Amino acid sequence: MHSTVQLTLEDARRVAAAARAKAVAEGWHVVIAIVDAGAHLIYLERADGTQLGSVEVAQAKARSAILFKRPTKAFEDAVQGGRTVLLSLPGATPIEGGLPLVAADGSYLGAIGVSGVLSSQDGQIAAAGVAAL
Repeated sequence: MHSTVQLTLEDARRVAAAARAKAVAEGWHVVIAIVDAGAHLIYLERADGTQLGSVEVAQAKARSAILFKRPTKAFEDAVQGGRTVLLSLPGATPIEGGLPLVAADGSYLGAIGVSGVLSSQDGQIAAAGVAAL
């Protein structure tokens, strides 16, 4: 029997809860999006008072992190370093706040995307979520 590790709704909720705890502790209002390995949304929450545009941005960061199997900060750093050609990559969101969710065996389970405050703060919140996995 072949078994594949996959991100469950319970996992997504645990990741989001840890991210939310970090955001609340800092007084930051954000959207937290969790996608599965196929980049499909499985969990989303928007804190009261968060701007509506962050709903789409959080999802884009999460999708970008899983589709390219890297933190979205890697794209942000490259663009800031002059690699503007990366802006033409379909689905690449060059704004910190998206991180892949990786299993202990190294398989990619999905990703978290956070939007609502400074991108560096979004990244801190996403990292707190990843740490809970």
